[in-house]
Amino acid sequence: MVVVPAAVRDAIADHARAEAPNESCGLLLLDGGRAVEYVRAENKAASPYRFELYLDPARWAEIDLDQAVVHSHLSSPARPSRTDVENIGLWAGRPYLIYGVRDETLAAWTISDGEIASLDLVVVD
Repeated sequence: MVVVPAAVRDAIADHARAEAPNESCGLLLLDGGRAVEYVRAENKAASPYRFELYLDPARWAEIDLDQAVVHSHLSSPARPSRTDVENIGLWAGRPYLIYGVRDETLAAWTISDGEIASLDLVVVD
């Protein structure tokens, strides 16, 4: 389960809307399954169909919490796409969150060996 405070969810949504028409991406910092911060990153692909997360290495080195990747889908549902599955890389088996801009939904998943599994996600105040 991933617990996301409403303020963190709002930060994810704001970033997704600001980056349109391209996908946004960032890191969700987790403390025992509870999100404590959303860190905006840059989508080096600058694409509406895929993301290539870039975060300054010095900033990344400062992070001492577990991390989940977050990215947006502009018009498709907040569910991993074939591209997401094919490009999972170092995020395999870890929480993988997608914000659907069109329907304003946030969903959590894991992707491992080509298999997609949903994770419970709870937004709290």
